[in-house]
Amino acid sequence: MSVIQAWVAPAAGQKLTKQEVDLGPLGSDEVEVQVEHCGLCHSDLSMLNNDWGIAQYPAVLGHEAIGRVVEVGTAAKGLKVGQRVGIGWTAGSCMHCRPCKSGDQHLCAQAQPTIAGHRGGFASRVRAHWAWAVPIPDALPAADAGPLLCGGITVFNPIMMYAKPMSRVGIVGIGGLGHMGVKFAAAYGCEVTAFTSSERKFDEAREFGAHRVVATRDPDAVRKLAGSLDLLIVTTNVALDWEAMLGTLAPNGRMHVVGAVLEPIPVTVFPLIMKQGCISASPTGSPVAIEDMLEFAARHQVLPTTEHFPMSKINDAFGRLHEGKARYRIVLDADF
Repeated sequence: MSVIQAWVAPAAGQKLTKQEVDLGPLGSDEVEVQVEHCGLCHSDLSMLNNDWGIAQYPAVLGHEAIGRVVEVGTAAKGLKVGQRVGIGWTAGSCMHCRPCKSGDQHLCAQAQPTIAGHRGGFASRVRAHWAWAVPIPDALPAADAGPLLCGGITVFNPIMMYAKPMSRVGIVGIGGLGHMGVKFAAAYGCEVTAFTSSERKFDEAREFGAHRVVATRDPDAVRKLAGSLDLLIVTTNVALDWEAMLGTLAPNGRMHVVGAVLEPIPVTVFPLIMKQGCISASPTGSPVAIEDMLEFAARHQVLPTTEHFPMSKINDAFGRLHEGKARYRIVLDADF
């Protein structure tokens, strides 16, 4: 089917309207998925407002889509009609560059974002290269699995890369990303310290698995953690007391940034040198990393805390996200 129903953003900052969209012929290496649910990520809001300067309008947003395969291209492999899959931030990559051949397809210079120059999941159907349509384990509730495909893999990846089950891990920001970071790190066996600017989230952070909760606006509380953390994952997109944050790192500690902080991060190098510390960052993850994350989530029943809206209420859902009221991820249920 080339003509689908979709919720379209006509221009930056404008409300979405339901329209018919022609996807054209299915590519030989693509699969087409009938959307059942699609998470609403803060990145969708950033793209709606063109905060990063990469949006293309009219835009069909939505990059945490869950649904069943309804058509398979002639060169697509490993998937069959009726199979439930998920499509996250990336809908395709070149598959022949060095990162792709090395298993780092998410670092491909030609990677195709699902919502920039491509039609996303706020639609009746969405397409992706077969390798980027990741099977959803039966043990995961499909209705709530969508946010794992972007926010989930974004926080899971650095935990798998840089933490051990006995690591002392800090998660800065208990929002759409951070609350999943706390859940994953706790399930992995880490000692988890949650940092939040909102004291009303203290109890919830503990329910998510945090062993300790610290107010980021309390400099004394932050400084008491000096030298205690092996890994500090920053999930917020706002400026912090970076000196204090880096001060929490233990020898060989790492501050890893996954929040899209738009301002430069000032760094005093000498303290970092003396503790052999480092600063790093990452985007989402490869298809195999996403599969691993989904299997881990299914095994440990790690799921995002979600609110559901029918997709026909998509503008209301965007408004709730914009006002910072989402607790903690919004999922849109297809009702075309």
